[in-house]
Amino acid sequence: MKRWIGQLKMIVPIMLGTAVYAFGLHYFLIPNQLMEGGVTGIGVLLNYAAGWPLSITTLVLNIPLFLLGWRTLGKFQMLYTILGTVSLSGFLALIEWFIRLGWIVPFKSSGDHMLIALYAGATLGAGLGIVFRFGGTTGGIDIIARILSRRRGYSMGQIILFFDAIIIGLSLFYISLEKVLYTLVVVFVASKLIDFIQDGAYSAKAFSIISDHSAAIATAITQELERGVTLMQAKGAFSGQDKEVVYCVVGRYETRRLKGIVRKIDPHAFIVINDVHDVLGEGFKEE
Repeated sequence: MKRWIGQLKMIVPIMLGTAVYAFGLHYFLIPNQLMEGGVTGIGVLLNYAAGWPLSITTLVLNIPLFLLGWRTLGKFQMLYTILGTVSLSGFLALIEWFIRLGWIVPFKSSGDHMLIALYAGATLGAGLGIVFRFGGTTGGIDIIARILSRRRGYSMGQIILFFDAIIIGLSLFYISLEKVLYTLVVVFVASKLIDFIQDGAYSAKAFSIISDHSAAIATAITQELERGVTLMQAKGAFSGQDKEVVYCVVGRYETRRLKGIVRKIDPHAFIVINDVHDVLGEGFKEE
């Protein structure tokens, strides 16, 4: 039972993310003739050029990539990818049906395309961020990128950017240069929101504190913030003196309090603060 509950905790958010992404495509992006990257972008381009339904083209274009990825990447990595892609196609078909029935009326801008670009980027980014956060993808270029990254050593970001540039470039045959430039705004906003949902919402701060009062600082942190503390042995290169480095990870909202605790005990303490984008364990999140 616990195993099934754990699987549902992954599956349901992926499906929710694809629903949000599909809504953004049909409500903001396509009615205003903006573009998207990846295989979904090819589907959008075919919709503009030939009127083919996005729900069908995204699924058909991904089928050969499923087979390639299944053989190369293994079935475990592909399961959530297939789930995300099929779920996306299903929600796209559902929203297309709602639009035909008049239950959803896509938002078409009469002039302020920047507003559309911002809302489209936010919606698409939120949907994809949720999907990626829970281990899924929407297939397409992600599969090719993983394969080429393994075999050729290119970064996934470089490969995805290369293919997206080609797809968005081809869209110039069907949409204006102005719309392509607004598409870049969509891509930028979406990428920032994806990063925030994947990392920012769970980000924390790691403190490395060098002080002659390390024991007192560690005790104060444990008692006042109820955070775990690690004392690491160190040696000053110039002085040659042995010291203890206090290492502690806290939430962003606790950063000011921790600084205050340290400064109160030792105003001359040396503090290094690093961003931490994912934390697993007691006091943070469990997987």
